Amino acid sequence: MKINEVVIEDTFAEVFSMYTARILITAATRRWALESALETKGLGRSATLPPSEASIERAASGTETPDKRPGYILQVGDRKRKELDHWLVTRIRKGVFPIPTTAVFDALPPEMAEDFVEIEHTPVQLFGDGYEEIVDVFGRKMYKIPRMDGFLYVEKRFGVTKGIAGGNFLIMGDSQGSALLAAEMALEAIMDVPYVTGRIAASGTKVGGNLYKDAVATTNDPYCACISNKVRDSKIPDGVHCVYEIIINGLTLECAKKAMKAGMEKAISVRGVKKITAGNYGGKLGKECIYLYDLVR
Repeated sequence: MKINEVVIEDTFAEVFSMYTARILITAATRRWALESALETKGLGRSATLPPSEASIERAASGTETPDKRPGYILQVGDRKRKELDHWLVTRIRKGVFPIPTTAVFDALPPEMAEDFVEIEHTPVQLFGDGYEEIVDVFGRKMYKIPRMDGFLYVEKRFGVTKGIAGGNFLIMGDSQGSALLAAEMALEAIMDVPYVTGRIAASGTKVGGNLYKDAVATTNDPYCACISNKVRDSKIPDGVHCVYEIIINGLTLECAKKAMKAGMEKAISVRGVKKITAGNYGGKLGKECIYLYDLVR
């Protein structure tokens, strides 16, 4: 199939379930809310090594936050439930507590919550050293924890749902510039879809390794244009010199599909994009498959 002279490969993205929490970090100013969000999501781009995945979903204005201050919504996810519990608490403790004026709320829609991460007896609660208390504020039950610039408010518990991870498509361009521009425009479109996060991956990892058998993940050599002349089964078409992967996680499968569709439609509008495909493992990784043709037909 061709759209705007861009080849759409007849393939699918293979998605899998992941335990997901959705949190809101606010602060007195947008600057400090963003710094806290960036600290909290740090090292969260890839699932191939700990800590858990984490991404900023979107900014939130003071008209929609419980404390009427600017903030950012993040999604934190892991395929293992105990790992999610650990890393969510760790991310809040290390990414929110040191940053001036911050507060952190549960942002998962209540009807989606299947379980909860309780903050009691974790390093978040214990930071108060006995001076912390549970209060009803902002219409929530929050821990009120003293620190040097005043009280820090942290939700008493955070909802967890079975979200979707691994939605993806690959953008193949005639240059790094065209592929990167298409990827950036795709991300902008994805941000307009509720309950999803999108990110660009240059690494494009594959599971395991051909030479290094003990490696968890290695370079996705069939899609590395820079070594296409060295790879026996290269997937790089003539005229393609750069590939970027767009990765999409979301709270529901339908959200992920909408985000993939929006991102692909924007990417194929960029001059220099030659082909759109997707990464999968033949159906062995996840139970759900999102077919590219179904999204753009």
